[in-house]
Amino acid sequence: MPQLDTSTWSITILSMVLTLFIILQLKVSKYKYPEISEPKSLLSSKKLVPWEEKWTKIYLPLLSPQR
Repeated sequence: MPQLDTSTWSITILSMVLTLFIILQLKVSKYKYPEISEPKSLLSSKKLVPWEEKWTKIYLPLLSPQR
């Protein structure tokens, strides 16, 4: 049974890793990162949801007097 020649494996693996690293760097360098802006206040970023904007009739039965 013939022996498997593993003498070229190290250079193949090293070249593959180097190639993948270069490809990754090229992909990342094309990405445009957003500009860093001042942090927004947490209080001003709160958005009102529809049920907070107005009082609805859903809550009115709870306000009726007790029997």
